[in-house]
This record gives sequence, C-alpha cells and structure tokens, in this order.
Amino acid sequence: MKTEADGNDITEHPHDDKSRPYLCTVCDKRYRTNDLLIKHINTHTDKYKCTECGTRCKSSAALTDHSRIHSGEKPFKCPVCDIRYRTQVMLHRHINVHIGKYKCTECKKSLPTNVALTVHSRIHSGEKPFECTVCSKRFATAGSLVRHTRIHSGEKPFKCRMCDKAFRQSAHLNSHTRVHAGEKPYKCHVCGKAFSDPTSRRCHLRIHSVDKEYTCHVRGKAFNDSENLNNHIRVHTGDKPYKCHICDKAFSESGTLGGHLTVHTGDKPYKCHICDKAFSDSGTLGCHLTVHTQDEPCKCRVCGKAFNQAGDLKKSHEISHGRKACKCHVCDMAFSESVTLRRHLLEVHSDEILNTCHMCGKAFSSRQSLAYHVRVHMDKRPYKCHMCVKSFRSRTRLTYHIRLHTGKKP
Repeated sequence: MKTEADGNDITEHPHDDKSRPYLCTVCDKRYRTNDLLIKHINTHTDKYKCTECGTRCKSSAALTDHSRIHSGEKPFKCPVCDIRYRTQVMLHRHINVHIGKYKCTECKKSLPTNVALTVHSRIHSGEKPFECTVCSKRFATAGSLVRHTRIHSGEKPFKCRMCDKAFRQSAHLNSHTRVHAGEKPYKCHVCGKAFSDPTSRRCHLRIHSVDKEYTCHVRGKAFNDSENLNNHIRVHTGDKPYKCHICDKAFSESGTLGGHLTVHTGDKPYKCHICDKAFSDSGTLGCHLTVHTQDEPCKCRVCGKAFNQAGDLKKSHEISHGRKACKCHVCDMAFSESVTLRRHLLEVHSDEILNTCHMCGKAFSSRQSLAYHVRVHMDKRPYKCHMCVKSFRSRTRLTYHIRLHTGKKP
C-alpha cells in the first residue's frame, strides 16, 4: 500500500532520538512533536485513503492535495512565471527560488528550501555524512542512503497495481505506471517529443545540444553524457559486465539485461489498451501502438519519407542517402547495416575475433555462439517450456517447441 510522503521524512539527523522523541511503533520513524506523529500514523490506517489509487494520506488536507494528481487540477499559480502547482506548499517553495530566499553563496543558485540549500552546499564542500554499513559508500543525504541500502537488501517496496512489478523508488513506480496509462507529460520544447519521466526528457535534450563534452579516447567520437560514453567504450573493450544469472549470457548495458530476463520469466507487463496484446518491453509496445494509430512519427530529414519505427528510418536513411554508420573497429571500413558489418568481421577478421571453448578448443566468431556451445558440454537448458517439463538450450528452439502446443504457424 502506498503512503503519501511526510514533510518530515527528509532529515539531516535521522538517528537523533533526542530531537525526535516521538516514535512510530509501526515503521520506527521519529518526529519532533506528538501532533506530527499522529498525522503520520494516519498513513498506516484507512482514515484518509484515496479512492482512486489506495494511497493513504496523513490528513484531509493532504488527501485533497493528493486527489489533484488524478484530476490534473493545479489551482495555485506563480505570479512571476505563471507555472501552476497542485498544492500551496509547492507554490511557496517555487516562489522562494524567484526571491532568492535560500541562495548558495558559492554559485548563487537559488533553492526552494533551507534543507535543499544544505544538501546543495555539499556539492561544493564534498561532504557526505551518511555512510552505508554494508559497503561503506557515502552519501550527501539520508534519503540517498536509504535508497542505496535497498540495493543490498533487495527491498522493492513500491509495487505496480497493474503488473505486480516492484521498484526501489516511488519515482520509478510513478514513471512505470505512466507506461501502462500511455501518459507522456514531459515534452521536449525543441522538437515536441514526449516522455513519461523528466529524466528521459533531460537525456533527450542533450541530442539538441551542440556541445558534447564526453569524448571517446579510441575513436574521438563525442557524447552528451558520461553514461553513453561508458556504454560506447565497451564496444572497443568487449566488456559485458551485466550477466544473466540463469543462462550466463552477458550484456554491455543493464537495460539490455533487463529485457533479456523476460525471455526466461515470460513476463509481458506492457499491455496494449486497444487490443490487449502484451509485450515484454515498453519500446515494443510503442512500436505496436503505431499499428492502431497509423502514425509514422519518424521522418527522414533528407527526403521526408516517414516510418513507424526509428530503426526503419535509420536503415532507409543510411542506404538511400549513402550514410555508413556501422564502422569496423579493426580496419575502419564502414557499412550501412550492422548485418553487413558482422558478415565483414566474420569473413575478413575472423582470426582477430575468435572465441575459443576452453573444454574442446573449438573456436567461434561471437561470444553468443560460444556461450551456446558451452551449454552442450554443461548440458545447460535454461529456456523452459511453461506448458510441459521440456527445456532447451536456445530461445529459438523453445519458440519452435511452443508452437507444437499452441498449433500456431510461423
């Protein structure tokens, strides 16, 4: 059950029992006054419960503010910039930024609250007073430490009511639920593209930025952020740190591993609201929705031709207009399609890219082929049929087998 966040949840002294003597016996949170404790206890009861989503609030006023999430109502308008908010507290915090009530003496940035200013000042001082007892990693805020400890404990307290997927942070749950609802409230002011969360929009905005400060030291290719650069560098190093615990397949990005795991679990949490067809990832669902809408959102800037998917646009654009974006890391030859590049690597550079089986000495042109071969020695069959007891070494063979049960033809 979700609860509306308390105003006193973020504290710079989370373990100071003397300044916060009032203890909640349900969750061990502490408060400065008995009135604050009583309001908090309401979040453990159904006294102020949202009829839309089941969230428990600490007071009737908090419930009223919360209900505006569902109604979309934002009655409080900033007199300076016309931005609207759903609660008066949010508006007051925003106005503090305009008037400079809490301003950093180092960089002159204005913050909405005194606590936010205290946390911000640690960027300049480097202070990280909150230490993880498991790995000794330090954090600037108590909230960051709490979120981090869930990595060690495996706790995911924020559960989706539609697909039972769970998350470590409430913000991640909020972004996830928008995928089910099809909501994309965060729009790019440059090209109009919409996103379900502000982080994705922020990353997207870097595409429009001319400056790319993160440069690959191997090829000189530049990127908008360090994460994309790190992912790119793994192309050169061949590093694949994200391993599947079921079949030992490895990936260079954590998101790719997450998508792969659905192959084993069979989860398809992303459902089309028009035809109820389900998918294992949001990207495939987005592509599927264009079948119903007949949208062709991806247009080639050279010839104006439109496509349902960015991948189709990229392929057509590169072939039709002579672009060759797939470069060989061995000899610098370029190709318009990744398939052609892979064929080139096999035919020309097979000696440089061979992967050898340590059991029988047989060599392979890719890690995936080697991983599949090793399963023959180990008799690993990680792909299990959910209709019978049979299991298979590859996803392809499992797919063929399932058609025997369903009668479907390829």
